[in-house]
Order: sequence, then C-alpha cells, then structure tokens
Amino acid sequence: MRIEDTNRRDILLAMGAGLVALNTGTASAQAPAQSGPQRKLGYAIVGLGSYATRQIMPQFANCAHSRLVALVSGTPEKLARYGAEYAIPERNRYSYADFDKIRDNPDIDIVYVVLPNSLHAEYVVRAAQAGKHVMCEKPMATSVAEARTMIAACHKAKRLLMIGYRSRFEPYNRLAIELARGGHVGPTRIITAEHGFDAQPNQWRLDKPMSGGGSLMDIGIYSLNAARYLAGEEPVQVSAIESTDRSDPRFRTVEDRIDFMLRFPSGIIANCVSSYSSNHNGYRVIGTKGYIDMEPATPYEGQRMTIRKDGQTTPRVLPAPLANQFVGQLDHLSDCIKAGRTPIVPGEEGLADMRVIEAIYRAAREGRTVTLAAA
Repeated sequence: MRIEDTNRRDILLAMGAGLVALNTGTASAQAPAQSGPQRKLGYAIVGLGSYATRQIMPQFANCAHSRLVALVSGTPEKLARYGAEYAIPERNRYSYADFDKIRDNPDIDIVYVVLPNSLHAEYVVRAAQAGKHVMCEKPMATSVAEARTMIAACHKAKRLLMIGYRSRFEPYNRLAIELARGGHVGPTRIITAEHGFDAQPNQWRLDKPMSGGGSLMDIGIYSLNAARYLAGEEPVQVSAIESTDRSDPRFRTVEDRIDFMLRFPSGIIANCVSSYSSNHNGYRVIGTKGYIDMEPATPYEGQRMTIRKDGQTTPRVLPAPLANQFVGQLDHLSDCIKAGRTPIVPGEEGLADMRVIEAIYRAAREGRTVTLAAA
C-alpha cells in the first residue's frame, strides 16, 4: 500500500491511542441498521492517507454490495473534508482515541485498516474486539507473531479477516494464475518477478519503526505474493542478498533493494527483486513451451499480457471488466460475510507472506539459504 500524505503527528497519536484496548474483551456484533440480502455492508475506513482517499474510497460508488459509512482519522480537517464529500454524518466520524466506540454503531459491518504497517495489528485486534469484520492492507503485519495475533483475535470474535491483495481481483492476474497453474506454456520451471519505484524522502515507509522494514515490506510484497500465487505452492527454501547505499539519507533505517530466490516443492525457482531505487513492475512465468509475460503486472490499471508459446508471441487482450480490482476486493469480503465463506485472501495468506519475508531478511542478514519449516 502507499499512503504518501499520512501525517506523522496523526500516526504518533494513533500509536498511543487505545493500547489498553488490546486487552479488553470481545464485543458482540451489533444488528445491522438495515436487513435483507440486498443490503450493502458498511465499511469504516481507518486512516485517510492517499491510498485510502484516492484509490479505495472513490470505488464505493461502483460497488454492488459495499458502501462507505464511517471514517477514522487523527486529523479533524480530514474528517470534516471527506465526511462532507462522502456524506458521512458526524456521528460516524471517529478519532483514533474514540475508535472503540464503533462497537455501538450498527452501520459499520467491516473495518478497513489502511494505516502504516506498525499499526495494523493494533487496529485489527481492536476492530475484531468491537465485533467487526476486518480488511487489512498488506503487508498484514510487521512480524509473524503479530499476524498470528490478528488471526487469533478475529477467530475468537467469529469475524472474517481479509488482506488487501487487490491483484487477486484483477482480470489479467487472475488469468495469469489460471494459465500458469494449468500448464498453458508447459509445466512452470522459472518465475521472475520484479517490483520497485524510486522512493521519495520523508515518508513513513522509510522509518523502520513505522514500516517494519524497507522495500520488501512495501513494493516487494508484490514480487513475493506473485511468485506464490503463480506457483500455487509454498516455498521451501529462500536465499537473498541486500544492496543498500547507507550514505543515502533515505536508507538510514531501512533497506533499499533485496534480490531473493525461492525454491518450491515442485522444483520451480522464483527470482525476485524488491527495490526503492529503480522503477519496474512485472513478472514472467517460464514453462517448457514458452512464457507468460506481464509488464506491467500489478499497477492500479494498465496491465498488459504477452504469451510466447511454440515459437509464436502474441498479446492477450481482455475485455474491460465490469468491476475493477478495488471494487472486486471490497465486494468480495461483503459477499463472503453474507454467504459465510472464507475470502480467497484470508489472514492466513498474509501470514504466509510474513513467514517468507522473515526468512528473506534472515537469509540476507546471514548470507545463507534458509529452509522454511512447514506452516
């Protein structure tokens, strides 16, 4: 996720607001303000940075099963501005300090946590304790331990937890998964995945206490998650190397680039790049008969696919989808809640990425291949 305009003062306020609430008991869910199968489920957005306000919130107008009903921010000006823009009544505008009052609001069915990584665990747990289902931005947490705590809290509250892997709802990525796992270019042998951008200074993502790490905890998650969903397996070995110019003031506390290799049980090898100093966004699935190329692969829009098979290279163009990846993601969780189904990207999916991320950091730090134990 990217939240360029989150105010540091707001973040610090949020970090201190409600730490005691993590130890409170589970609240029972409130009855919906409306009833019936056609009711759109209500989302509360927690954190009004640019990703939330520019990408997520405008998409509710296109949702069939979801609606925006509440806002949470430490900045009164943002609450007033976006509250007016989206017709959110004042009673549904919360600060971080009074966040736990959402338990008494039957308009809110789902809480979408769009905060810096270090705050995900706290607000997911508090949302579950308030009796709400939860969407959490990726990466899910800053550690495996946090991810497990989040899953346990939602399980205890009998609420769904979904991670915001938007690319899983994007048509070209969905097709790439189908083709790769179905052996369209023969059995997969190699996956390459490269994601990076030139990070600008003075962002929370360059402050390790907030981000939990550097590029791997941000743009690198796309390379890692793509390798996993294209392979359809969990890696068993990880090796990695870090390259960071510590004289660059952007990288005082976080890494710039990590190149990592994953080996999967079937023998698939994934070579991946995560970078804060180079611009690239793509992946390639190489099989015995050719390859499936996505360049770019995971932007907000504009994906392009090319397939090389049996000596022929052709672009693959899909019709415009009825709903984009953001709408698909928002409505998927609402549909799952209504139907009592598990999302395709539940908390366990976020935990799986966190397990590999910790192994990548360890492999880079220790200069050796790390074997992943069974989950």
